[in-house]
Amino acid sequence: MELSSKQNQVMTFDTLKDDLLSGFWAAWPICLGYVPLGLTLGVLGQKAGLSPVEMAVMSLFVFAGSSQFIAVAMIMGNASHMAIIMTTFVVNLRHLLMSSSLSLVLRGKNRVALTIFSHTITDESFVINSEKFKQRSWNLRRAVVVNYTAYASWVISTVTGTYSGRFISENAFGMDYAMTAMFICLLVMQLNGRIHVVTGLISGVIAVGTALYLPGNWYIIIASVLAATLGSIIRTKSIKPEGHHHDE
Repeated sequence: MELSSKQNQVMTFDTLKDDLLSGFWAAWPICLGYVPLGLTLGVLGQKAGLSPVEMAVMSLFVFAGSSQFIAVAMIMGNASHMAIIMTTFVVNLRHLLMSSSLSLVLRGKNRVALTIFSHTITDESFVINSEKFKQRSWNLRRAVVVNYTAYASWVISTVTGTYSGRFISENAFGMDYAMTAMFICLLVMQLNGRIHVVTGLISGVIAVGTALYLPGNWYIIIASVLAATLGSIIRTKSIKPEGHHHDE
């Protein structure tokens, strides 16, 4: 009986070790991408007046690259708190779809574990875990390791960038254009078809048009909501009755 107990402990330790290593190695490509983006966000956050502690809190609780870039840009533009909250909320609505998709393979799992896991779902970790869950060896523990390895690299990178920003002047390395360039880059990376291009153009036209007539930064929220709605309508209309659809 004692020998069996020791064998079970060894098996449990080996299983846990295997899960940790598998999750870590699956996450390292995400980390490589997060480091330069996180450093850039940290530097821009410092220029916007955020301290390392404030950036750490933002990354810990928000943990969404595009939303954090948007928030920093709006902070630079002296936007209201409500405008920032509403804009980032709309931008991150896609996380509801990702979570719904993953819930199909995680049905019946411990709710505490699911809560811990769901807080750190991002586009990148969603793609990796979705593919890995198709393998029988993948489980919730490995998925959590993927998420939190990426989470740690993002928080460390953004905070490090905020510290580094103190030693970089306002106009060094094109910093005055860095935010605009970053948003152009983020937009281009998400243009996966004609519908995305059309939606982006609609958003730009609405944003410019409403900015001319509305005070403050509410034009960002209006453009985001209307463009997303119109993009969804266009996508629905483009789907053929047989279930096939045009280029997306």
